[in-house]
Amino acid sequence: MSVHTNRRDFVKMAGLGALGFTILPSLYGKAAASDRLRIAHIGLGGMGNNHMKWFANLPEVDIVALCDVDELHLGETKQKLEGMKPGIKVDTYGDFRHILDRKDIDAITVATPDHWHAQIATLAFQAGKDVYGEKPLSYCMKEGKMMLKQMNKHDRIFQMGNQIHAGDNFHRVVEIIKSGAIGNVHTVRLWKKSTTKELGSPTVQAIPKTLNWDMWLGPAPYTDYIPEKCHFTYRYFLDYSGGEFADFWCHIADVVYSSIQPKGLKKINARGEAYAGIADAPKTLDVDYEFDGLKIFWSSIPPNVPGAADRGIGAFFEGDKGTLICDYNTREITINGEKMTDIATIPVTNPRSPGHQQNFVDAVKSRTQPESNLAYARELTVPMHLGLISYRLKRELTWNADKEKFVGDKEANKLLSRKPRKKWDLV
Repeated sequence: MSVHTNRRDFVKMAGLGALGFTILPSLYGKAAASDRLRIAHIGLGGMGNNHMKWFANLPEVDIVALCDVDELHLGETKQKLEGMKPGIKVDTYGDFRHILDRKDIDAITVATPDHWHAQIATLAFQAGKDVYGEKPLSYCMKEGKMMLKQMNKHDRIFQMGNQIHAGDNFHRVVEIIKSGAIGNVHTVRLWKKSTTKELGSPTVQAIPKTLNWDMWLGPAPYTDYIPEKCHFTYRYFLDYSGGEFADFWCHIADVVYSSIQPKGLKKINARGEAYAGIADAPKTLDVDYEFDGLKIFWSSIPPNVPGAADRGIGAFFEGDKGTLICDYNTREITINGEKMTDIATIPVTNPRSPGHQQNFVDAVKSRTQPESNLAYARELTVPMHLGLISYRLKRELTWNADKEKFVGDKEANKLLSRKPRKKWDLV
């Protein structure tokens, strides 16, 4: 199969032979509420294996296909699945497009490197499939808009894989903040303590015979193979991701967007430390965001506020009546000098999740959007993209939230999108 073809050409090629699926996206039906969900997993690194394990343990799910550009990952994951589900029949692929052209697959999960997230999800929507996609939502702003447009056009379901969104602690924090217990929140401090290490200055190596390096790169610029640019450590290169910041922003900013829905972003000012070696994503990062009536500060070290030093990741809400600090599993409220972990008089009003993956399955069956749906995920992801652009340009940026453009800055606006490599511009 030629990798120079887009998906439309791909489904027409005689080489598909045994697959034989040339059905147009509009002809795919919706899953009935009583149907079992047939799922395929695309991208089988660490998180992809988590996807496989999570969905394999859901009783109404059948895993029918696995896909990875690395034959070693593919074989290892198939073996693990067979160990969990003796006798299971699962097909394996090196090219995700074979999965998209199977009309018997209802949904996919995507745990590829970040620069592939949007194209695969968009093509899946067009192929009539629902998507559970890993964070960050997309590589750039334009991709997120494309995903949302295509999801709505094809009436699909999407859940972003920020699994902590389903946690009871975040749900309770949202209830406390929305109740007004700490008053009007005017400042939020977010942090993720940096744990990154230098990758040094490794040299080009021969591409492993088990790896389709050209397809791994996909829409990103071509470069010679260096192992440190591939698999897990890809995230420390701006051609593919945005470092720890891009990796963790949505996890902890999620509780802010769920509770106070920041609006009217105006200013973004990022400063950070660069790596000494080959990696070019920020090693550490501080970003100041100015919204309407709200300031959000991101840092790679805990801020100088009570309780932050004991938490490697966290959010600190400052209201005019008190404060609330939280991480994934703990919280502490301070009002008039009194500290507490909960306020019994605040009712439970936020429906609890049945589990992040179960929520996706339920949403697919009911044809209703899940908790961490695409519209929400896109809004949550925008400040992450803009913070990285400010870091790259090394200056404060002014943002027009209504037009979704930087004000008077062509250089910054150019970084809101990236044209894929021609041979991998599949959408």
